[in-house]
Amino acid sequence: MWQKFLGTSKNATFLFQRDFMEYHADRFTDYSLLVFKKGKVVAALPANISENTAYSHQGLTYGGLLLQKKTKLKEVVLIFSSVLQFLNEAGIEHLHLKMLPKIYNLLPSDEMDYLLFITEAEKVRTDVLSVIDNQNPLKIAANRMEGVKKANKSELRIEEENDFEPFWEKILIPNLALRHQALPVHSFGEITELANNFPKNIIQFNVYKADEIVGGATIFETETVAHVQYISANEDKQQLGTLDFLFEYLITERFRNKRYFDFGTSNENHGKNINEGLLYWKECFGGRSIVQSFYEVKTANYKKLATVFI
Repeated sequence: MWQKFLGTSKNATFLFQRDFMEYHADRFTDYSLLVFKKGKVVAALPANISENTAYSHQGLTYGGLLLQKKTKLKEVVLIFSSVLQFLNEAGIEHLHLKMLPKIYNLLPSDEMDYLLFITEAEKVRTDVLSVIDNQNPLKIAANRMEGVKKANKSELRIEEENDFEPFWEKILIPNLALRHQALPVHSFGEITELANNFPKNIIQFNVYKADEIVGGATIFETETVAHVQYISANEDKQQLGTLDFLFEYLITERFRNKRYFDFGTSNENHGKNINEGLLYWKECFGGRSIVQSFYEVKTANYKKLATVFI
């Protein structure tokens, strides 16, 4: 039922499929909701719960209310009111929504922006994403093309692979440990399982010098967006031009027909700061800013939706 509904949605991606959401089921208490009208599903909310608060799923990059292509604004008002009322009557006082960036929508889908205004939701965070619109691309900066020249001179090569181990074990995990004392959000086992479940959506690109891996990127591909999930290279990346070489290829060749190329966020400190160097690098490829917003709404405010239409 959940899966069938996703096929009718104007703002669902593969991240909302159960085979994706459930890879980290042990970390979250699932509280995903389906909204019915006359026995048929008309909306879904991927969600988890913690104490008396519901979240549009904390284990996903984005979320929010999933709607059908044919659903009109008046029905969305009723759907959102029903969701908030259900949560309120279940003793859940707040709903946190991690909104879906608009580049992922198949059709215009700003209904929730308006309804969050009506329900007096509080914006609690905003992240900045660097995105290339391939219908209006900008010229890649000369300093990035210098990196491409270095890579060609060093005879680097790019391989599109389904084996994630070289990148995870030799590049990504060591770099995250060294620079951020952190691990990837997805373990090697998890990303392998997910890629096996979604081989057309999760793609690994590795860069080699001779037989040695020197960098790579993991792309999550949806109908409208090629999103950079992971990117990393070894300490020789500046001398070799590793990432300039890789991303010039991804942008101008491999994903040139994708509507958007999304580098993701450069934010730190819960959105309050930006890694300036990282942002600069992305913007040199033509990335420009869109935002992803995070809201908290009181479930009791479902009552405010009753007076929208006059």
